[in-house]
Parts: sequence; structure tokens; C-alpha cells
Amino acid sequence: MEKINILLVDDHRIMLDGIESMLQHSDYNILALCGNGEEAWTWLSEHKDVVHIVITDISMPLMNGIELCKKIKSQFPRIYVLMLSMYNSAAAIDEVLNAEADGFILKNASKIEFLNALHKIQNGGTYFSQEIIPFLYKQIIAERKKDSALAVLTEREKEILEMIAQEFTSDEIASKLFISKKTVDNHRTNMLHKTNSKSTIGLVKFAIRNGIITS
Repeated sequence: MEKINILLVDDHRIMLDGIESMLQHSDYNILALCGNGEEAWTWLSEHKDVVHIVITDISMPLMNGIELCKKIKSQFPRIYVLMLSMYNSAAAIDEVLNAEADGFILKNASKIEFLNALHKIQNGGTYFSQEIIPFLYKQIIAERKKDSALAVLTEREKEILEMIAQEFTSDEIASKLFISKKTVDNHRTNMLHKTNSKSTIGLVKFAIRNGIITS
């Protein structure tokens, strides 16, 4: 059976050596070891056609694993990415999901779990450590709540809310949308009621909290 070619990326040599040793005499072939994302990207750009999986740490100098994963998924989407980290914080998990990594496991994972993750990923699946599942569950619940909250608004109201959050006045909104100021004010009143907001500031907070604007 053809071996699965892997690029290992971590700024700690002991991790590189450990993973390389663990994968000896297996179905996996380590093509190269890189100490940071920038070095890995340079190497990968020249050998992209032979790499099946990139295993990378998240926190690294010059270019971290998140940035590396995004570049890989953007330009070499057929390459799978398994991300490693010492930490299972919600922020780290969000970054991994946004980067569209195929898997995320903690560095204290067992050899069995590590090999299981690789097996699932190489077959087109995904793998996330059991310790991460509660964070994923919370995120799903939060997304559902956000979708539910936004469902009460019409598309026009969402459009106006975004402009309110960007500090456009009612006159400016009316001009841009080719509607009357009275219509804008009516929409504003309806949104205050639907979102249980008491003021424009409340509407802005609602917009940020539910992803209508990011900041």
C-alpha cells in the first residue's frame, strides 16, 4: 500500500523527533521537518504535489499554524491539515475552525488517538479530541441562538441595523436606501422591540453579538 506523505511543523525539536519516532514502521512517511510556518510554506510550495497531510503546531514564530493552515486551504485544498496544541481554549478552537483545519488534537494525546486522527483525516474525515467536544457543542448552541435571534429581523431591518451600527444617521440611511426617514425610524422602533433593546446602543450591541458587524 502506498504510504501517506507527511510534513511535520513545530518549533520544538523534541516534538518533531517524538512524532517522527512514533510514525516509524507505519503507513506514514515523514518527508520533512520544519520549525515554523514560514519555513514550512516555503518547503511546501516546492513539494505540494507529494504531500498528503501537514501536521502543525498552532503557536510558532514567523508564521503560526493558523496562518499556515489558511494558506494551505486556500491554495492547496487537497492537502489535509492536523493541528496540535498544548491548550484547548475556546479562542484556539475558534481559530482552528475558522482556518478550516481537518483535525485538532492536544499534544498530550495518546499514540492511539494520534494515529486514529491521522487515519480519519487521510480518509476525508475530521477528528477533534474528546476534550474539545464540549467547546464545539457550546459553539453550536451559540450559533443556533444567534440564528434564532436574527430570525426575528427582516432582511431590510438587518440592512438598516448594520448601517446604524456603522453610525449612519436616519437621514443618511434613508438617502442610501432610497426610502423616507419616517420609514427608517419605523424600522428602528420595530427593531428596538424585536431585540429587547432600549436604545441605539442596545441595537449596536445586538449587531455585534450576533455577527451582523464584527466590531
